[in-house]
Amino acid sequence: MKKLILLLILVSFSLSSSAQRSDSEWFASVGINAINSLGTQSPINSPGDWANGLPISLGIEVGWTSGLSIEQSLTLNKFAEGDEIDGVELDDDFAYTSFDTHVKYYFGKHIFPKADWLDFYGNAGIGIFAIDDTNISANIGGGVLVWLNRRQTIGIRAQAIAKFALNHKDSGLANNHYQTHLQLVFAL
Repeated sequence: MKKLILLLILVSFSLSSSAQRSDSEWFASVGINAINSLGTQSPINSPGDWANGLPISLGIEVGWTSGLSIEQSLTLNKFAEGDEIDGVELDDDFAYTSFDTHVKYYFGKHIFPKADWLDFYGNAGIGIFAIDDTNISANIGGGVLVWLNRRQTIGIRAQAIAKFALNHKDSGLANNHYQTHLQLVFAL
């Protein structure tokens, strides 16, 4: 519980300090997610076996400086009885909840300077998630954002995140995993 309170305080300070910038851009995202916790090193291994029982993904993002932003996200999902986590078949249903804070760097303009409708990014951060137990994770990932209009007010984002549980040896089911997202992004 102390870890959760410390993480929430850290997130609050980081978001409030970013919100004080007058030139910041705010975005909201909503979509679906899937979790690969099969105990493999491949983020694309056996997609038919990924958890997608309650795949809600929400986020709020603020532009920090040119190319950098910070995002706070909430994801919900569910592992059903019979699903596998790290090779262990579950004999009960388990809910998945995750709060993540990521710093993102948008580098697509360096690769495709004339394609303002397409942007790639890398992200890294920390999170707290719960399955059967609560654990803190170090996260790293990336994605692509495709803008659907010239004003860049609505887009579609696909991303993958690797989550490394900090206490993975004693964590039971709350262990290392991959999470993929498909979201709509809206300018606020």
